[in-house]
Amino acid sequence: MYKRQCQGPFQTTCALVLASSSPRRQKLLSGLGLDFLVRPSESQETAPRPGESPLEYAKLNSRLKALDVAQRYLHAVSLGADTIVVLDGEILGKPRDENHALDMLSRLVGRSHKVITSCCIVWPEKQITVEFSASSFVWLAEQDPGVLRAYVATGEPLDKAGSYAVQGIGAFMVERIEGSYSNVVGLPVDKVIKYLMELEVLKLRDRIV
Repeated sequence: MYKRQCQGPFQTTCALVLASSSPRRQKLLSGLGLDFLVRPSESQETAPRPGESPLEYAKLNSRLKALDVAQRYLHAVSLGADTIVVLDGEILGKPRDENHALDMLSRLVGRSHKVITSCCIVWPEKQITVEFSASSFVWLAEQDPGVLRAYVATGEPLDKAGSYAVQGIGAFMVERIEGSYSNVVGLPVDKVIKYLMELEVLKLRDRIV
């Protein structure tokens, strides 16, 4: 069970499983005061198929993650998510190395790009599957090449889609965000809460102490 950070306004009515190893998604959920299990999916992400849009690609991956974990937790509600960075229709994944990270950042600064997170909720007991997505636009300010090299040298970009972390050191580059901030971090919290409440997986806490 993941330890919640606070006593939030919501509580779970059944077992909730986050099908992700992302510490950022875990922090967002625990910051709401939710109790949940962390069980990363074992499904392997594949390259986008010919003609597949970035949104369709993210939807497929989030669905595969949720379904994979749901097969192991039949009496729980599984939540899968996939976040991608899109520039001019191209999906920018995690960099291969420092040079690749520097190349990505050089393309991203001084302009806007899109961040898409697709989510999938699977509740096997009730034969329910709910899918939803969120998109945000992020503007990164122009940066001197030396600044980008110094940022890459911190190591933070090397395991991040698009080679930056909006909630980490990379925040210094973020000029503006249009849309959900938490979506850029990795989970559109407003929509997650909305759908979990509609499914009655969450309810308002009876008393906050």
